[in-house]
Amino acid sequence: MTLISKKLMAGIIALFAIFILASPSLAQNADINATINSTLQAISDAASAAALEEGATAQEAAAAGSDAIVNAVSGSFGDRDAKIFNTVLFLVGGFLVMWMAAGFAMLEMGLVRKKNVSMQGLKNIALYSIAGIMFWLVGYNIMYGGEAGGFFGSIGTYDFPNAGEGNADAGYSVASDWFFQMVFVATTASIVSGAVAERMKVWAFLAFTVVLTSLLYPITGMWQWGGGWLAELGFSDFAGSTLVHSVGGWAALAGVILLGARKGKYGANGMVTPMPGSSIPLATLGMFILWLGWFGFNGASQLAMGTISDAADISRIFANTNLAAAAGAVTAMILVQLLYKKIDITMVINGALAGLVSITAEPLAPSVPQTLLIGAIGGVIVVFAVPLLDKFKIDDVVGAIPVHLLAGIWGTMIVPLSNDNATWTNQAIGVLSIGAFTFVASLIVWAIIKYTIGIRVSEEDEALGLDKSEIGVEAYPEF
Repeated sequence: MTLISKKLMAGIIALFAIFILASPSLAQNADINATINSTLQAISDAASAAALEEGATAQEAAAAGSDAIVNAVSGSFGDRDAKIFNTVLFLVGGFLVMWMAAGFAMLEMGLVRKKNVSMQGLKNIALYSIAGIMFWLVGYNIMYGGEAGGFFGSIGTYDFPNAGEGNADAGYSVASDWFFQMVFVATTASIVSGAVAERMKVWAFLAFTVVLTSLLYPITGMWQWGGGWLAELGFSDFAGSTLVHSVGGWAALAGVILLGARKGKYGANGMVTPMPGSSIPLATLGMFILWLGWFGFNGASQLAMGTISDAADISRIFANTNLAAAAGAVTAMILVQLLYKKIDITMVINGALAGLVSITAEPLAPSVPQTLLIGAIGGVIVVFAVPLLDKFKIDDVVGAIPVHLLAGIWGTMIVPLSNDNATWTNQAIGVLSIGAFTFVASLIVWAIIKYTIGIRVSEEDEALGLDKSEIGVEAYPEF
């Protein structure tokens, strides 16, 4: 440290100590501004004097004094405050996304039959817990511990800073970033849970969840958000229409195909037997909780809140997210009225969710008309994809594949409409590469589980219900 630095540092510490000690009386006398100005002037004078002692010219000494003021203000207030606000953004966004776990649980419990409600509650508690542990154990470093342009990160646990040592050199607390990223992993696993409901063994599902949250999701996440090859290529996915939702959708599709449909769902000559859920009120509440959580999902993906520009962009993301969901819900409502003469509320619920998934790839750039179009097409996808899956005898209990996979693809592919930095070619490469990897890898994992411990319960247990046969706790024992 030079003589100037030593003297300047001593002067700054002494002057700020005097200011802090005097602040109560200063506040009472309404003299804070004058004290701040005199303190800054003293910092400038100390820096100028130190510069002159080392042979600087008068002009150089004056410049040193000005620089000292700028550094003191920005270093002590601006940079500090930006790091604090960025950290708060991650934490608030993270617990909003965590609250989506409750939304998924309620949605799934409402859309399955009453004999399988407890099972969906159990799975959502378990998958969230597993996701957190596995993302700490290996997932985070696989996703963020690699080299630019790479395909795979490093193996190892995530190391939190020691207590009192979180200096936020990255621009935010690194633990807040870990927490925000972790809740995204749990969201991906929740998507799978609803699609394979009512006939899958609980331990088979949990075994797949371990692989999904520790390896499959982090690998494709590394390709983009970890600075991997898709990021280098120019692929764009702001908050995860593909990286979260389509990944969950592809994993769900692979599982549903190997698992098969629920007994009695499909009959001869294309007949489809409706299997109404246990509680529309519960499913509706779940949808609104997911809608609320999505503001954290998309808004906090801005990754910064240290400037008014960032705060304004977050506000715009909130508005676009809300409008897309509304457009998806209204479009689905109108379409089912026109097609079926009655409004199916489950279609409207999934229409809103599809609108949210659709806008997630680019919630900042679109104008309001573009946002409404993106969300509305999400609603259209749901209305037409649900019966299309039934034609192929793909039994998706909650509509996760139309909502998360198909609307996720749509949302990712439409990004170049509003974002000039994205191209249709790069978006297609991202969608196809992530889809191919996730689907094939999921098929392999599901197949290994199927031919070892098995993935499907017996016909007797399925007819009895998984609440009784798998976990022994009925959600509605009085019925």
